[in-house]
Amino acid sequence: MNRTLFTNAGIWDATGAATYPGEVLVEGNRIAKVSKGGSRLPRDGAEVMDAAGATLIPGLCEGHAHPSFSNAASTVEIGDIPPEEHVLVTMHNARAMLDAGFTSLYGAASAKVRLDVVIRNEIEAGRIPGPRLRAASPEITVTGGLGDERKMHMHRESFALIADGPDEVRRVTRMCVREGVDNVKINISGDDFIKSAKAAMTVMNDTEIKAAVEVAQAFGRRVNAHCRAGESVKAAVRCGVDVIYHCEFADEEALDMLEARKDRHHFAPGLAWLVKTSRDAGPWGIAPDSPLAQAYARELDAAVEVCRSMRKRGIRILPGGDYGFAWTPHGTNARDLQYFVEMLGFSPMEAILSATRHGGAIIGMANELGQIKEGFLADLLLVDGDPLADIRILQEKARLLAIMKDGRFHKEPRVSGGRM
Repeated sequence: MNRTLFTNAGIWDATGAATYPGEVLVEGNRIAKVSKGGSRLPRDGAEVMDAAGATLIPGLCEGHAHPSFSNAASTVEIGDIPPEEHVLVTMHNARAMLDAGFTSLYGAASAKVRLDVVIRNEIEAGRIPGPRLRAASPEITVTGGLGDERKMHMHRESFALIADGPDEVRRVTRMCVREGVDNVKINISGDDFIKSAKAAMTVMNDTEIKAAVEVAQAFGRRVNAHCRAGESVKAAVRCGVDVIYHCEFADEEALDMLEARKDRHHFAPGLAWLVKTSRDAGPWGIAPDSPLAQAYARELDAAVEVCRSMRKRGIRILPGGDYGFAWTPHGTNARDLQYFVEMLGFSPMEAILSATRHGGAIIGMANELGQIKEGFLADLLLVDGDPLADIRILQEKARLLAIMKDGRFHKEPRVSGGRM
């Protein structure tokens, strides 16, 4: 059994405690022992890693992951990629997120039915490097909804499966489950770059939502939902959706509903998409003074207000900003944590908790992932500096001195104390 001992580390364990000096012993893929202060752990047969005062934290979790999104400038470009090339794109993107310290990904939606599934299976088999991945379906949408890129006499793929009415939603959901997804995605509301279905519109009805939820629950799967409109948030809560994204236009009634079931739902606002699309997408045709950018700027203001209210209400907020477009490329995901601190009023500790302990919960492994505790899985980051003092250092890959996933180094520290 592989044994690795981290010594001389500042340990931030994601339990809510402050960082403390200590040692962590990893045996196989689990954390075997954690010591505090000057207490020394057994060194026999262990590879000793002298952290030299660096900070050891749990690996991060991306709560709104689209590893099959190709850093493209449009949804149509994502749909145009042939399946063979798309598998390779997804593989490289998954590795890019692991390189950035994200040892777990909760799939929000896949661009094709089996992309997340295939990459998850290859990662779990140890044939390619990548984070733990909960594989998502494509986005199930209605005719005219987010993801329907068709026109009369012109079929066009994007990242969606189109289903109208509860029977069709059931069929498509069952097909996705058959193909091996862990999570099913539905688009209850629209989005402002869609001509027929804007962000404030709720375009999927309760019978369709319930059909997806009933099928997913019967097969032991979760349901994710794109919900910008306030009514779409209420519908998601009412129908039992597990993970709810965006929620910019949630009113007091919607927030009350979420708060009443805050232990049932997970939420990720997608701040990076709003920030970057409204401010930095000019090179890709969305100038900051354009109507679309201004619409997203208004959504950003609304999102900040809603998220601040959610934080006060104790609703779980996770990072995840629709990364995978040209102006939100994969590997920059830790930017969300900076937004949580600077825009939402989170402390750095709260922000990192959202990506570690809450990450373990959204992955469905709250009792063994997302904290540095004895018996937990050894997904660990060794960080040059203190992210509780400066959250931005988690965006600097060079300052991630070591990345361990499942007890094995994806990135091994350059300096080792050697085998003892």
